[in-house]
Amino acid sequence: MEMKTYKDLESEVWATGLCSGCGACVAVCPADALRFVPGNTDAPVNNCYCKAENDSVPCGACYAACPRVDLAGQGKMLGSYQEIVAARSVFPVERKQSGGAVTAILVNALDEGLIDAVVTVTRDPWTMRPSSAVITASDALIQHAGSRYSWWVPLLASLKEAVVTRKYRRIAVVGVPCVARATQMIRTSDHDLLRPYAKAIRLVIGLFCTETFDYAKLVEEKLQSERNIEPWEIRRLNIKGKMDVYLQDERQFSIPLADLEESVRPGCHVCTDFTALSADVSAGAVGSPEGYTTLVIRNDIGKGFVDRAIWQGKLSTGGSVDLALIERLAAKKAERQAE
Repeated sequence: MEMKTYKDLESEVWATGLCSGCGACVAVCPADALRFVPGNTDAPVNNCYCKAENDSVPCGACYAACPRVDLAGQGKMLGSYQEIVAARSVFPVERKQSGGAVTAILVNALDEGLIDAVVTVTRDPWTMRPSSAVITASDALIQHAGSRYSWWVPLLASLKEAVVTRKYRRIAVVGVPCVARATQMIRTSDHDLLRPYAKAIRLVIGLFCTETFDYAKLVEEKLQSERNIEPWEIRRLNIKGKMDVYLQDERQFSIPLADLEESVRPGCHVCTDFTALSADVSAGAVGSPEGYTTLVIRNDIGKGFVDRAIWQGKLSTGGSVDLALIERLAAKKAERQAE
């Protein structure tokens, strides 16, 4: 089989606007030759070096890890699963997005030693600027709790820090559907350069997602410039068919998603996966009662982590889940495939 290099990735994904910005290629490049340039985040850039292109050394790790080289598996609504439940954290989670269930699962996993690190997204509480992070303590995880699926950040770029630099071997990854898809590509690949990452990823939690937003275009342009809202005034953002903005002074307003079109990453327009089909557990606020998180438990790995959190008294389940609502939103996103 012909070896694919970053040149193929560039022509097939980057140049065609398909890049999701997940950061998987940045993480697995053994030469550290790929990166996102500040101010131009549509796709990574290469620093003019590639082991395969320049030295004829077999590589192709970036292509093998990319979730956008094959979009055939998208658009399956809820996908395959074992169980769907409404769940919430038993302990207080101050910044929880819905029921705090994801935080409860991860805190329990860290406390029990089931994982030793979490690769996720955090944000500066003053500016709301997002960044990827490697978290290893449950108290730090609780402090940074709250879904940040509405922000784009090359999350998986931190996998290199977790696996190569800090040598963690039991890692949980929390991210949007493209991140879950990239981890699946890594876990199932027979590429030698991806095996250390595949062996280290123990759990993948995918977050329901309609699209992600560029920080500068959303916060600095739409909220600061157009609505005179400072980042530190924002308590939380929520996406449910529209963007709900909750402020610290208890004010609230909504922005139609159509008005945010220019803030959406270009690569999101081709994604048809709403419920993170490739994750071990998918999670979102849609479909569950107020104060609960919908958990789509997809396989034995996901069920094991959820059950452990319940047995240890950190997670509880209850209430019915409106599957029809989730399916309607999933179908709406899947319509992009027809377009």
